[in-house]
Amino acid sequence: MSVDTKLKLKLIKNMKTTSLLKALTVAALFTAVAAWNAAAADGAEVWAKNCASCHGKDGKGETKMGKKAGVKDYTDAKNNEAVTDEKFLKSIKEGVKDGNKEVMKSYAEKVTDEEAKAMLAYFRTLKK
Repeated sequence: MSVDTKLKLKLIKNMKTTSLLKALTVAALFTAVAAWNAAAADGAEVWAKNCASCHGKDGKGETKMGKKAGVKDYTDAKNNEAVTDEKFLKSIKEGVKDGNKEVMKSYAEKVTDEEAKAMLAYFRTLKK
């Protein structure tokens, strides 16, 4: 086999490997997006049950209780992005206090870790 033929075969093999890796990467991304969307859908249900009375189903906080508590509009990108994933999950599990005043009660007894993560996925979809 000539050197030229060997180089061509090696190039073809590398191209196949690269194409396979690209295809696997794309498949993994689609799977991750599908999982995130499913989590967001599940999170919307948990949000509606536990959060909507103050934050509103849409996250704007324009409910009677939300206005009274002064909750932020989480459809506003700035407000949504200011809440880190860690802060969101901690708020669900521990509640939120302003000094000694409880601003939001803990949902540790009502929401599982999986549900809290699903709510986080939903929360991120509120941003406009």
